[in-house]
Amino acid sequence: MSLVKSTATIGLYTLISRVLGFARDVTIASGLGASYLSDAFFVAFRLPNYLRRLFAEGAFNAAFVPMYSGMLAVEGKDSARKFASEAMSFLVVLLLIVVAVFIAGMDWLMAVLAPGFTDDPIKYQLTVALTRITMPYILFISLVSLLGGVLNSMHQFAAAAATPIIMNLCLIIIPYLIDPFTPTGAHSLAIAVSCSGVAQWLWLVWFCHKEGMLPRLMRPRLTPDVKKLLKIIAPVALGAGVAQVNLFIDTIIATHFDSGVSYLYYADRINELPLAVIGIALGTALLPMLSRFIREGKTAESHNCQNRAIELGLFLSLPAAVALMIIAEPIIRVMFERGEFGAKETLATFAALRAFAIGLPAFILIKILSPGFYANQDTKTPFKIAMVCVAVNLALNLALMGPFRHVGMALATSTAGWVNVIMMLYVLTQRKWFVASEGLYREIAAICASCGLMAFALILCKPYGDHYFALGEGKRFIALAGLVIAGALGYFIGALSLNVMGCRARVLSRFWR
Repeated sequence: MSLVKSTATIGLYTLISRVLGFARDVTIASGLGASYLSDAFFVAFRLPNYLRRLFAEGAFNAAFVPMYSGMLAVEGKDSARKFASEAMSFLVVLLLIVVAVFIAGMDWLMAVLAPGFTDDPIKYQLTVALTRITMPYILFISLVSLLGGVLNSMHQFAAAAATPIIMNLCLIIIPYLIDPFTPTGAHSLAIAVSCSGVAQWLWLVWFCHKEGMLPRLMRPRLTPDVKKLLKIIAPVALGAGVAQVNLFIDTIIATHFDSGVSYLYYADRINELPLAVIGIALGTALLPMLSRFIREGKTAESHNCQNRAIELGLFLSLPAAVALMIIAEPIIRVMFERGEFGAKETLATFAALRAFAIGLPAFILIKILSPGFYANQDTKTPFKIAMVCVAVNLALNLALMGPFRHVGMALATSTAGWVNVIMMLYVLTQRKWFVASEGLYREIAAICASCGLMAFALILCKPYGDHYFALGEGKRFIALAGLVIAGALGYFIGALSLNVMGCRARVLSRFWR
């Protein structure tokens, strides 16, 4: 399966998931608003979510997929399935210990994770209780990551890409069913989080069994392959998830501001839509391909694959970033402003969204560049780069939180993302693991010019829609849709005129077919 087709498959399922995620967030915003209940739930949800992204989807996936793909290509299915079984068995025991320790020590741990909540005993104890409920999610979602890695290595991307859809359906349906029987709406959401982990795991168990590649639980042993996997995982944990580490630092500091956690969460949810559909899809599809090319000694093919991924990533992410910066306010107003989420919350959230949007292309490029290291089984360099970026983010957080409050934290995260990209590109180029093609810079320039035309269209049309954003929900949605269409047309005309990524030839061939 080609990079574009694999990315499109993953991106389609991710897009469906994000649409359902918006439905979920709209429900949460309407019911909880930006209150102590929403702050407590978002911290409780973010802890297992961060651990999932750092270790399950980040470190574990980046370490496991190259090893598993190599075994599958060279040693065959039996050796690969045996390795997956050994890894899963050790992972289950390790995660059971981690979950038990976190649940037992949550009273003390929360003082570090949400220090701003300590002055409010009710919010603090509620957050502790909700986080204990969500912790089992880590166990099941880590197993989901392993089974997803098995399927992705076999170029079966659809099943794993669909798992977030299951999670969002659980978070929409389960609270509706159990809310009358729980103390608050935040409790029903926390229960739904853990239930979603079980549902996603069962989903992938069925698909792995269908492919004949379901790992089996066995007595955990530190075999040479498991030792190698663990050795790789430690540095990748930070290298693969630096953006998540930075966001987690943001959350800790944001607890000192009233509703700061909620504002950052809602803004990040909008920003994550293109990040997930583009960045995660490209990174997921790219890693097994690069691993195979490098294992087979096909250097030219690996460089071409990386160049096309960068072009495709920027072709999709740069216009998204520009649009989010220009029409952030109407997007937040249409998506969230209802019920307990009012005009005050909209103003605070859209400012954070603009700051996050500055770093959106960087976050996507990190997803594209990271596989270049992991496919070469170098995990130490991304770790070192990540350490620098975490330090940059922390320093900027402390410097900007005073004058800009929660918006300063979003700006710090975006800046750290660009520092990460620059350092990664420098190292990859120096080691000849990435060689820019002759047409790459021309494509980037053409994409930027097309974004300029799109920005002009949005700025020109936005005043005409402002009147409708103050009216009913239906007119708000129509006005936002009109802006999106105007911006998309501007970008399309620019891309067609400049023949970005050969789109002129593609359009003409379809038109004259």
